[in-house]
Amino acid sequence: MSNHSTLGVKALPITDEKPTTVKAVVTVLQTVKGAVTHLGISGVLDFITQLFGETLLIELVAAELDSETETEKPTVKFSARRSGSEDNEIYYEASFKIPKNFGEIGAVLIENKHHHEMFVKNIVFTGFSSTSDSLEVTCNSWVHHTSDDLHKRVFFSNKSYLPRETPNGLERYREKELEILRGDGQGERKTADRIYDYDVYNDIGDPDSDDDLARPVLGGSVHPYPRRIRTGRPRTKKDPLSEKPSSIMYVPRDEAFSEIKNLQFSANTVFSVIHALIPSLKSTVLSSNEFPHFTAIDTLFNEGIELPNDATVGALRSIIPRIVKAISDSEKSVLRFETPEFIDRDKFAWFRDAEFARQTLAGINPCVIKLVTEWPLKSNLDPEVYGPAESAITTELVEKEIGGCTTVEKALEEKKLFIIDYHDVFLPYVNKVRELEGTTLYGSRTLFYLTSDGTLRPVAIELTRPPIDGKPQWKQVFKPTWDATGVWLWRLAKSHVLAHDSGFHELVTHWLRSHACTEPYIIATNRQLSAMHPIYRLLHPHLRYTMEINALARGGLINAGGIIERAFSPGKYSMELSSVAYDKLWQFNLEGLPADLISRGMAVEDPTAPHGLKLTIEDYPYANDGLLMWDAIKKWIADYVACYYQEPSLVQSDDELQAWWTEIRTVGHGDKKDATWWPELKTPEDLVGILTTIIWVASGHHAAVNFGQFDFGAYFPNRPTIARTQMPTEDPNDEATKQFMERPEEFLLKSFPSQIQATIIMAIIDVLSTHSPDEEYIGEKIQPYWADDKVITAAFERFNGRMKVIEGIIDARNADTNLRNRVGAGVVPYQLLKPFSEAGVTGKGVPNSVSI
Repeated sequence: MSNHSTLGVKALPITDEKPTTVKAVVTVLQTVKGAVTHLGISGVLDFITQLFGETLLIELVAAELDSETETEKPTVKFSARRSGSEDNEIYYEASFKIPKNFGEIGAVLIENKHHHEMFVKNIVFTGFSSTSDSLEVTCNSWVHHTSDDLHKRVFFSNKSYLPRETPNGLERYREKELEILRGDGQGERKTADRIYDYDVYNDIGDPDSDDDLARPVLGGSVHPYPRRIRTGRPRTKKDPLSEKPSSIMYVPRDEAFSEIKNLQFSANTVFSVIHALIPSLKSTVLSSNEFPHFTAIDTLFNEGIELPNDATVGALRSIIPRIVKAISDSEKSVLRFETPEFIDRDKFAWFRDAEFARQTLAGINPCVIKLVTEWPLKSNLDPEVYGPAESAITTELVEKEIGGCTTVEKALEEKKLFIIDYHDVFLPYVNKVRELEGTTLYGSRTLFYLTSDGTLRPVAIELTRPPIDGKPQWKQVFKPTWDATGVWLWRLAKSHVLAHDSGFHELVTHWLRSHACTEPYIIATNRQLSAMHPIYRLLHPHLRYTMEINALARGGLINAGGIIERAFSPGKYSMELSSVAYDKLWQFNLEGLPADLISRGMAVEDPTAPHGLKLTIEDYPYANDGLLMWDAIKKWIADYVACYYQEPSLVQSDDELQAWWTEIRTVGHGDKKDATWWPELKTPEDLVGILTTIIWVASGHHAAVNFGQFDFGAYFPNRPTIARTQMPTEDPNDEATKQFMERPEEFLLKSFPSQIQATIIMAIIDVLSTHSPDEEYIGEKIQPYWADDKVITAAFERFNGRMKVIEGIIDARNADTNLRNRVGAGVVPYQLLKPFSEAGVTGKGVPNSVSI
């Protein structure tokens, strides 16, 4: 049995022989919707309700059955009526008597008699004769009018219970609540629903609007993919497997953005950018053509873009107030972007090979570089389809580039060669993408050499095109050089590789690994773990807002014709390509940071080294800071798990926990259910490992690959999202070769995103890089469920202390001039894994969850 009942958690004891008079204060957050309804018919009805009857009907549920009859004790019912307000909180109060021998209060039932939903924060009880302390039941949930929700809402006490320890008076409520949350898998979901169920990604296409907007269903044997929340919307006419798209995306009510986030950030900013910004840009001097010169790019930050002086400008001001300065006078309005810190510190940093290499370790996609362990480089694709498998990066070329002071064999032995390899993942899509207008694609390999000062130096870039239209495979190696033609070809090759990296980052490192793969954890947690389960309460802060931002992404970012398809190289094949990456590359057991580093050859196990790992590149900012975060998370989780599971039998006998892990593996990630790499869940150590991985991905990993997007990507020459033209050497007789030789700068600008593409991406990545005013950062604030538990409170305080220490360590590292991958003239300090941040675009801060 768990010893947690001895840890000092406050219960709600009512054991007097005489009835006890108790006072209850219900705190409800003031909401815009609630305020507005008071102006209409429902407001009048609410006034009448408050004047003549109940507004909140509350029932207390005894934790234990009647010892004599073995039946549930009668609930204690009372009405709470509005008593006052302060700031954004409204208070409802009631005094009532609890009969003798009622025992401990285990749960509270609430019925909302208002004619609009209410966000109930908590209920605080006072007046118990056996204690002078107040006792709290945490709710933090929307409660709908009884006409919208036929079930009484149940909120359990703040004391957590494993299933086998559930007080017998609460067993029925525990099971019933989970049944409600699972639903029956039928019908279209309504806004007020709280149902969690699974579906495939069958809503990113829009075939009824245009045949070219049809997209394959992601999820299943053909295109494996994680599952999303089921919405039950009608199917399209042209494709019975696909749902009709909608501007209203269902998520269970408590998964939606808070009103603070909606009001101060705007939950629909993505849609607003699409529907307000894009049409406005098309009516300006911007076009689908390239920027005429590099100084024209600077005007987006310095002078801005003149917009039509109409209602659109007002809409833009309200939806993106920080990123876009709309300066209005009597004649014109100007759209001007904030200058990103990266370019503000060093305008020409993007031009240098040293910065190109540094960002593989300290940029926004530091999770793909890996050690070269086999030579020569070779493809695993079918040579009959894609051409010869051997790389054109030869031993002789590499040895010449690394100065002749060593050999490839010795460099491999000394772990000096590293690669970013997008050859096999992109090559099957090259010919398909080339059929699209305004984009192109290659398979690519980029080779780096680790210098004696611990920095990387680019050695070679290989671009490959498979056989097409009777032409054989084409591949060419580009390297740093000193002649004019070679220099410009190298710059072009880098722009192609950066476009590959941008696409892989957004589709795989960011969207797939952080957003899509986390959604099944959220669904399973709510379907299988009771709200009183200690693991539910541990995970809950790390699942906040993810479903809402994922739904918004399906409606405006990753959908057919959305932002990703408009401005990233893979175009309409973007999501299909992420499915390939999920199928071939994603493994849960490699999502934890140490396992990921080891799998890429970026670390080896070493019990004598910090964190138990020896890094292959000692100055690897993402890994060094990430391991601090990983260890702190793991220690906190281990301390928490130890409070409830002291031995393997407690893990194995926890039916809810086992059902949770089984459902994640076999349903949420059902296309991977037969994989042998899934961790077992038999011991407390297994549980700690699984939970640490989930929480790391939702917090540290997502922060590292998300919140630097504006700083590193807003000046798009540093990270172009698309390559629109082919290399001029692919067909030397083509007119493009002549244009390149005469005007290489113009040729490079033509390859970069167009004016409209660049401006849209700048707006979107600023939105995605923004911390909301109500952000909850990791280790910052203890959950109310644990506030009265001395052991867990002490563990969380240690966790909070570690986060503060990490802040200091990162600051110290960013001041150490010996760490050349994070410190240098004009270099932006690596702060993406600093735990805390203020609101806005800051380039730091690790939220608890994938909240944007």
